[in-house]
Amino acid sequence: MGVAAKIAPSMLSSDFANLASEAERMLKFGADWLHMDIMDGHFVPNLTLGAPVIQSLRKHTEAYLDCHLMVTNPLDYVEPLSKAGASGFTFHVEVSKENWQELVQRIKSKGMKPGVALKPGTPIEDVYPLVEGENPVEMVLVMTVEPGFGGQKFMPEMMEKVRTLRERYPSLDIEVDGGLGPSTINTAASAGANCIVAGSSVFGASDPSAVISLLRSSVEESQHKS
Repeated sequence: MGVAAKIAPSMLSSDFANLASEAERMLKFGADWLHMDIMDGHFVPNLTLGAPVIQSLRKHTEAYLDCHLMVTNPLDYVEPLSKAGASGFTFHVEVSKENWQELVQRIKSKGMKPGVALKPGTPIEDVYPLVEGENPVEMVLVMTVEPGFGGQKFMPEMMEKVRTLRERYPSLDIEVDGGLGPSTINTAASAGANCIVAGSSVFGASDPSAVISLLRSSVEESQHKS
């Protein structure tokens, strides 16, 4: 048995006017984490939620808030997000090559779980030092679409990165984000992903609990086979 399956509905696809009830609904349907996309309008063109929204949601849920920071200066967000109640803090390797050790140290010191994300065009080798360093990250997020927008098409060629990571780090949490749903989950799960971010495929489903359950069973079945 490998690392635990974690299904994280992307709250970017939820009804923002009813964030607390949407979060509760997802947890009732079997979600493990809630995935929160934080964009600064600079690293990616869109602007989405920030620390105030995380803080508001935290008052209504004890769920693991899996924060993905698509921002140019992640260091600036550590303090506000920790105060807001974020659980995981995943930053992009493309903006953190110089100061990642300080960043990871700060994230851990605030009681959050550090992760590193990489865009589709970034080589997987760029994250090795962050997983193998003295102060390692605890999760790698492989983007399976270009970050910044929901509802994009899954890029199966990114699974080579997932496969390489899983072979190299058997016990690492490996997350995939972008275009995940019933038609693509087997590809991601068989490559070795165990943390699955799903937006429109869950929120747009007539039976979200069935989709969450399908995502989980695909990860677990792939692990039994390997």
